[in-house]
Amino acid sequence: MARSPDCAPARHSSMERSPSMSEATDQNAAQTQPAAEAQAPAESAEALQAQLEEALRKADEYLSGWKRALAEFDNYRKRAEREREEISQNATVETLRRLLPVIDDFERALGAMSAEQAEDEVLKGFVLIHRKLLSLLESANLMQIDPTGQPFDPTRHEAIGQEPSDQVASGHVCAVLQKGYVYGDRVIRPALVRVAE
Repeated sequence: MARSPDCAPARHSSMERSPSMSEATDQNAAQTQPAAEAQAPAESAEALQAQLEEALRKADEYLSGWKRALAEFDNYRKRAEREREEISQNATVETLRRLLPVIDDFERALGAMSAEQAEDEVLKGFVLIHRKLLSLLESANLMQIDPTGQPFDPTRHEAIGQEPSDQVASGHVCAVLQKGYVYGDRVIRPALVRVAE
Protein backbone atom coordinates (compact mmCIF):
# COMPACT_ATOMS: atom_id res chain seq x y z
CA MET A 1 0.00 0.00 0.00
CA ALA A 2 1.24 3.27 -0.98
CA ARG A 3 1.30 6.13 1.32
CA SER A 4 -0.32 9.29 0.48
CA PRO A 5 1.86 12.26 0.07
CA ASP A 6 -0.14 14.39 2.45
CA CYS A 7 0.60 12.11 5.40
CA ALA A 8 4.31 12.38 5.20
CA PRO A 9 4.53 16.12 5.56
CA ALA A 10 2.23 16.03 8.52
CA ARG A 11 4.59 13.73 10.23
CA HIS A 12 7.55 15.96 9.50
CA SER A 13 5.78 18.97 10.84
CA SER A 14 4.92 17.20 14.08
CA MET A 15 8.53 16.08 14.45
CA GLU A 16 9.78 19.58 14.02
CA ARG A 17 7.45 20.82 16.70
CA SER A 18 8.22 18.27 19.44
CA PRO A 19 11.64 18.75 21.00
CA SER A 20 14.10 15.95 20.83
CA MET A 21 15.73 14.46 23.92
CA SER A 22 19.03 16.27 23.38
CA GLU A 23 17.28 19.59 22.97
CA ALA A 24 15.47 19.10 26.28
CA THR A 25 18.72 18.32 28.04
CA ASP A 26 20.30 21.44 26.53
CA GLN A 27 17.44 23.57 27.78
CA ASN A 28 17.65 22.11 31.29
CA ALA A 29 21.40 22.68 31.31
CA ALA A 30 20.87 26.27 30.17
CA GLN A 31 18.45 26.83 33.02
CA THR A 32 20.73 25.31 35.72
CA GLN A 33 23.91 26.94 34.40
CA PRO A 34 23.15 30.43 35.79
CA ALA A 35 22.47 28.91 39.22
CA ALA A 36 25.75 26.97 39.10
CA GLU A 37 27.62 30.07 37.91
CA ALA A 38 26.18 32.04 40.85
CA GLN A 39 27.19 29.29 43.26
CA ALA A 40 30.73 28.97 41.82
CA PRO A 41 31.81 32.56 42.67
CA ALA A 42 30.57 32.14 46.24
CA GLU A 43 32.56 28.91 46.65
CA SER A 44 35.55 30.52 44.94
CA ALA A 45 35.40 33.54 47.28
CA GLU A 46 35.21 31.25 50.31
CA ALA A 47 38.20 29.26 49.07
CA LEU A 48 40.16 32.47 48.43
CA GLN A 49 39.23 33.77 51.89
CA ALA A 50 40.44 30.51 53.46
CA GLN A 51 43.69 30.70 51.48
CA LEU A 52 44.17 34.31 52.55
CA GLU A 53 43.59 33.45 56.21
CA GLU A 54 46.06 30.55 55.96
CA ALA A 55 48.65 32.80 54.30
CA LEU A 56 48.18 35.46 57.00
CA ARG A 57 48.52 32.83 59.72
CA LYS A 58 51.76 31.58 58.17
CA ALA A 59 53.03 35.15 57.78
CA ASP A 60 52.35 35.80 61.48
CA GLU A 61 54.08 32.54 62.37
CA TYR A 62 57.14 33.45 60.26
CA LEU A 63 57.21 36.98 61.69
CA SER A 64 57.09 35.75 65.29
CA GLY A 65 59.80 33.18 64.48
CA TRP A 66 61.95 35.90 62.95
CA LYS A 67 61.44 38.14 65.99
CA ARG A 68 62.36 35.25 68.32
CA ALA A 69 65.50 34.53 66.32
CA LEU A 70 66.44 38.21 66.35
CA ALA A 71 65.94 38.42 70.14
CA GLU A 72 67.96 35.23 70.66
CA PHE A 73 70.79 36.61 68.53
CA ASP A 74 70.73 39.91 70.43
CA ASN A 75 70.87 38.03 73.76
CA TYR A 76 73.74 35.90 72.42
CA ARG A 77 75.64 39.02 71.34
CA LYS A 78 75.18 40.65 74.77
CA ARG A 79 76.17 37.44 76.57
CA ALA A 80 79.27 37.07 74.38
CA GLU A 81 80.24 40.69 75.11
CA ARG A 82 79.82 40.14 78.87
CA GLU A 83 81.87 36.94 78.69
CA ARG A 84 84.60 38.72 76.71
CA GLU A 85 84.71 41.52 79.31
CA GLU A 86 84.79 38.99 82.13
CA ILE A 87 87.66 37.07 80.51
CA SER A 88 89.57 40.31 80.03
CA GLN A 89 88.99 41.37 83.65
CA ASN A 90 89.98 37.95 84.96
CA ALA A 91 93.22 38.08 82.96
CA THR A 92 93.93 41.58 84.31
CA VAL A 93 93.17 40.49 87.88
CA GLU A 94 95.44 37.46 87.57
CA THR A 95 98.30 39.60 86.23
CA LEU A 96 97.84 42.13 89.02
CA ARG A 97 97.68 39.35 91.62
CA ARG A 98 101.05 38.05 90.38
CA LEU A 99 102.57 41.51 90.82
CA LEU A 100 101.52 41.82 94.47
CA PRO A 101 104.48 39.82 95.88
CA VAL A 102 106.84 42.12 93.94
CA ILE A 103 105.21 45.16 95.57
CA ASP A 104 105.47 43.46 98.97
CA ASP A 105 109.19 42.86 98.38
CA PHE A 106 109.69 46.50 97.43
CA GLU A 107 107.91 47.65 100.60
CA ARG A 108 109.86 45.26 102.85
CA ALA A 109 113.14 46.44 101.32
CA LEU A 110 112.16 50.10 101.71
CA GLY A 111 111.10 49.48 105.32
CA ALA A 112 114.47 47.91 106.10
CA MET A 113 116.50 50.88 104.75
CA SER A 114 118.24 53.07 107.26
CA ALA A 115 118.37 56.88 107.04
CA GLU A 116 121.95 56.79 105.70
CA GLN A 117 121.00 54.26 103.00
CA ALA A 118 118.10 56.48 101.88
CA GLU A 119 120.70 59.01 100.67
CA ASP A 120 122.39 56.46 98.40
CA GLU A 121 121.69 57.25 94.72
CA VAL A 122 121.06 53.61 93.82
CA LEU A 123 118.50 53.26 96.59
CA LYS A 124 116.86 56.55 95.55
CA GLY A 125 116.36 54.95 92.14
CA PHE A 126 114.86 51.95 93.89
CA VAL A 127 112.36 54.25 95.67
CA LEU A 128 111.46 55.92 92.34
CA ILE A 129 110.85 52.54 90.70
CA HIS A 130 108.54 51.59 93.59
CA ARG A 131 106.57 54.84 93.20
CA LYS A 132 106.26 54.37 89.43
CA LEU A 133 105.07 50.81 89.90
CA LEU A 134 102.40 51.93 92.39
CA SER A 135 101.37 54.77 90.06
CA LEU A 136 101.09 52.34 87.15
CA LEU A 137 98.96 49.95 89.20
CA GLU A 138 96.70 52.79 90.37
CA SER A 139 96.19 53.85 86.75
CA ALA A 140 95.11 50.23 86.11
CA ASN A 141 92.51 50.75 88.89
CA LEU A 142 94.36 48.68 91.52
CA MET A 143 94.15 50.35 94.94
CA GLN A 144 95.71 49.49 98.29
CA ILE A 145 93.55 48.70 101.28
CA ASP A 146 95.00 50.33 104.40
CA PRO A 147 92.29 49.79 107.02
CA THR A 148 94.11 51.00 110.15
CA GLY A 149 91.51 52.34 112.60
CA GLN A 150 88.56 51.23 110.45
CA PRO A 151 85.89 48.75 111.56
CA PHE A 152 86.78 45.15 110.71
CA ASP A 153 85.17 44.08 107.41
CA PRO A 154 85.48 40.35 106.67
CA THR A 155 84.95 40.98 102.94
CA ARG A 156 88.06 43.19 102.76
CA HIS A 157 90.14 42.12 105.77
CA GLU A 158 91.53 38.83 107.01
CA ALA A 159 91.96 38.78 110.81
CA ILE A 160 95.11 37.08 112.03
CA GLY A 161 94.32 37.68 115.68
CA GLN A 162 93.01 40.04 118.33
CA GLU A 163 94.91 42.22 120.76
CA PRO A 164 94.02 44.77 123.41
CA SER A 165 94.36 48.38 122.29
CA ASP A 166 93.87 51.75 123.98
CA GLN A 167 94.16 53.68 120.69
CA VAL A 168 91.51 51.85 118.63
CA ALA A 169 87.92 50.93 119.54
CA SER A 170 86.96 47.30 119.96
CA GLY A 171 86.17 45.56 116.66
CA HIS A 172 88.39 47.97 114.71
CA VAL A 173 91.66 47.22 112.92
CA CYS A 174 94.61 48.06 115.18
CA ALA A 175 97.49 46.73 113.02
CA VAL A 176 98.00 45.91 109.33
CA LEU A 177 100.45 43.06 108.72
CA GLN A 178 100.05 42.99 104.93
CA LYS A 179 98.22 45.51 102.76
CA GLY A 180 95.25 44.36 100.79
CA TYR A 181 94.34 45.35 97.23
CA VAL A 182 91.14 45.94 95.31
CA TYR A 183 90.59 46.12 91.57
CA GLY A 184 87.59 48.38 91.09
CA ASP A 185 85.18 46.94 93.65
CA ARG A 186 86.69 43.44 93.49
CA VAL A 187 89.00 42.38 96.34
CA ILE A 188 92.20 40.93 94.86
CA ARG A 189 93.81 40.24 98.21
CA PRO A 190 92.33 40.99 101.64
CA ALA A 191 94.47 42.93 104.11
CA LEU A 192 96.00 40.80 106.88
CA VAL A 193 95.09 42.57 110.12
CA ARG A 194 94.91 42.38 113.89
CA VAL A 195 91.65 43.48 115.46
CA ALA A 196 91.27 45.34 118.77
CA GLU A 197 89.47 43.43 121.53
